[in-house]
Amino acid sequence: MEQTIRKKRHYTSGDIIFNIINYTVFTLITLSCIYPFYYMFINTISSNQMSANGQINWYPQQIHWKNYIDVFQLSGLPQAFLISVLRTVIGTVTNVLASAFLGFMFTQKKMWKRTFWYRFVVITMYFNAGLVPLFLVAYNLHLTNNFWIYILPMVVQPFNIILVKTYVESIPASLQEAAEIDGAGIVCIFTKIILPVCSPILATIAIFSAVNQWNSFQDTLIYITDSRLYSLQYLLYTYINASTSIATLIKNNPNLSGAAIANLATQQTPTSVRMTVSIIVIIPILLVYPWFQRYFVKGIMIGSVKG
Repeated sequence: MEQTIRKKRHYTSGDIIFNIINYTVFTLITLSCIYPFYYMFINTISSNQMSANGQINWYPQQIHWKNYIDVFQLSGLPQAFLISVLRTVIGTVTNVLASAFLGFMFTQKKMWKRTFWYRFVVITMYFNAGLVPLFLVAYNLHLTNNFWIYILPMVVQPFNIILVKTYVESIPASLQEAAEIDGAGIVCIFTKIILPVCSPILATIAIFSAVNQWNSFQDTLIYITDSRLYSLQYLLYTYINASTSIATLIKNNPNLSGAAIANLATQQTPTSVRMTVSIIVIIPILLVYPWFQRYFVKGIMIGSVKG
């Protein structure tokens, strides 16, 4: 009777040194990634005057939460938050569905002119008409000062379509063949077979699309003049510019009294505005991203490598 003897792995001095260096390096990289968020947060809850003077680096001092109360009372912030949430949710759903359906259809050999349409979509990754033609198209389609300017240009994303197409090609063809024998059509196969199987790559695309939609502000800057349609990121952009103007005013205006300077510094310093609004904008993505993280690695690896 054979007996399996499990030997405990013996670590050499070289292995131990390598592990120490490896863990040290990755710990430092992790801390360097976390520290900027920690730095912003401790500056939002510390004394505004000390924060403006650069005295808050490692731990908060004179802790208060007034900055968050004041920022949430800024004009237009609730509406901008709603616009950002709506564009992120609607934009992500439409982009995921469009990428999934087009990626699936480009794998169907019976699709009319399949190769031509696939190359037609992919070539848009390399050529762009430019800002002025895009603005003129949006203007002629009455999409300026229109909420749908946030959604429609982002529906078809060639890179996401390529990821889905490659992923679908890795699925056994027997699944679709069995469904076709049972009389299922293209829509039925797509909704009941392809979508459930493609959940990892679709979750990956959802991350890409949601982060892109949430962080975008240039489309608001270019196409929107109606304050009711401002996104949260664009509002952050305007507040940062405004806070810089306040700092310049305090620095260059000798006629301001000490009381006026102190009032401006404690109520709305450039640092407090930038840090507080940045934290508010970042928090939703920090909360959503870990939820999709388990799908991310599997989806991006399978969706990007053929075979």
